[in-house]
Amino acid sequence: MKDTIYIEQLKIDCIVGVNDWERNIRRQVILDLKLETDVTKAAEKDTIEDAIDYKTVSDRVTSFVQSSSYLLIETLAEYVADLVLTEFPVSRISLKLSKPGAVSNAKNVGVSIERSR
Repeated sequence: MKDTIYIEQLKIDCIVGVNDWERNIRRQVILDLKLETDVTKAAEKDTIEDAIDYKTVSDRVTSFVQSSSYLLIETLAEYVADLVLTEFPVSRISLKLSKPGAVSNAKNVGVSIERSR
């Protein structure tokens, strides 16, 4: 069974970038997460204890990203995926991490990764 919980457009300010000026300011990144899990038990029991609480996931990812300081968005994405897979009952994560404004003539740039247990 493949069920998906998703969190879209999670906006978080952090330090990420290779340029000197990027190391001194917080910039917004945007995360889209798709978490594969089995929601059958949660649906049957209708209790949050049997579900993945997307607010808890969002808060944990936000806290982690805000306190991070990586050069590459690829590194940040990898660590966010690892955190979610380690701390929550998720079998697979698809993560898109966007860094708007990173390239002046592009609307957006980013990286998409998929990881599983």
